[in-house]
Amino acid sequence: MIEYLIYAFLAINITFNLLGSIALHRFPDVYTRLHGATKCTTFGTIFAVLAVVTHALYRLHVTGDPKYLQMALHSFVALVALLLTNPVGAHAIAKAAHLSGYKPARAVIDAYEEKLGGEEE
Repeated sequence: MIEYLIYAFLAINITFNLLGSIALHRFPDVYTRLHGATKCTTFGTIFAVLAVVTHALYRLHVTGDPKYLQMALHSFVALVALLLTNPVGAHAIAKAAHLSGYKPARAVIDAYEEKLGGEEE
């Protein structure tokens, strides 16, 4: 029974990562591509780690071997690190793209440009 839950988590992971790959191909500019890829891969990774943690805790319950608890804790720490660094990295890439002169494809208002007021030149 637990295997089906793990398979469901992995299927959700694959779906989100596939959607992130499609976003990289289909979206018109760097900002929307970055948004689609970052959100989808973050959610995909959450479900991949949920599958690993579920498997590890199940194996810990069945065998009592503490290495499975260690695997679950390490996976959870890696997930927390990803959840903290992924948005920061995406923001840094988007800011660098904007400062390099890449304009959004169909933006009507550029609040960041108005905030800078032409100071970057």
